[in-house]
Amino acid sequence: MTERLSASAAEAVLALAAAADYSLSEDVELRVRNGGGEHVLAHAPDGSLAGYAFFENGSGELVVHPAHRRQGHGTALLAAAGPGPLQVWAHGDDPGARAFAERNGFTRARVLWQMRRSLLEPLPDVPLPDGVTVRGFRPGSDEQAWLGVNSRAFAHHPEQGRWTLDDLLVREAEPWFDPAGFLLAVDITDTVLGFHWTKVHPPAGDDPALGEIYVLGVDPSGHRRGLGAALSVAGLRHLAAAGLQWSSLYVDESNEAAVRLYRGLGFEIYQADINYHRA
Repeated sequence: MTERLSASAAEAVLALAAAADYSLSEDVELRVRNGGGEHVLAHAPDGSLAGYAFFENGSGELVVHPAHRRQGHGTALLAAAGPGPLQVWAHGDDPGARAFAERNGFTRARVLWQMRRSLLEPLPDVPLPDGVTVRGFRPGSDEQAWLGVNSRAFAHHPEQGRWTLDDLLVREAEPWFDPAGFLLAVDITDTVLGFHWTKVHPPAGDDPALGEIYVLGVDPSGHRRGLGAALSVAGLRHLAAAGLQWSSLYVDESNEAAVRLYRGLGFEIYQADINYHRA
């Protein structure tokens, strides 16, 4: 294991994921390029990269090159995490991934839906609550206020609620970051009440360009009825105005309130990512 990959190793990992038609989660891809967590590489006899795994805080994901599957690399990568509780993500509800998980003592624990909606279809009119306005994020000024709202809004979320200033800053440094698409709902005192952070994905393979509801949250300490829906529509209008024709989002299947909100806005399930757990 290593905490930081060399530039050539990082490039090889990203190339392997592309060859496997496997989309590493954003957090893992950032760690591949910037370091952090534990990275495990599996090599074929000819020295080429056969597989890759990432582990951190009892969670991880792994991918094996299509040319090197059914040769024990996946099992070896999993063994590198050691015994004990572990959660592993599989992108897509693939029967092969399910069988591999079950053979290694994992059970299905969480389902993360990707939902999509055409931005060519009309959006509902959802007004902001009285006294609330929306403005863009101000880098260098709004970080701490946003982190506070994010941590409270996602206090029980196993990933999003743990974000630190470093997690935010590394994304601000990404080429896709656009503060104009990072919408903050504020009151008359400029106190942040909620946010809708959007992200634009360029076309990839068969996928069109996508405008994502990247993170949407409302501060529970100052909850205002309807703010989540109003922020959702404000962000989607921003994406549509930028010329995007499709929008996407990720939401836990078990988050009934969020799923109800998004279905009400016209989103439908596109695919599912599965989290497998070993006790």
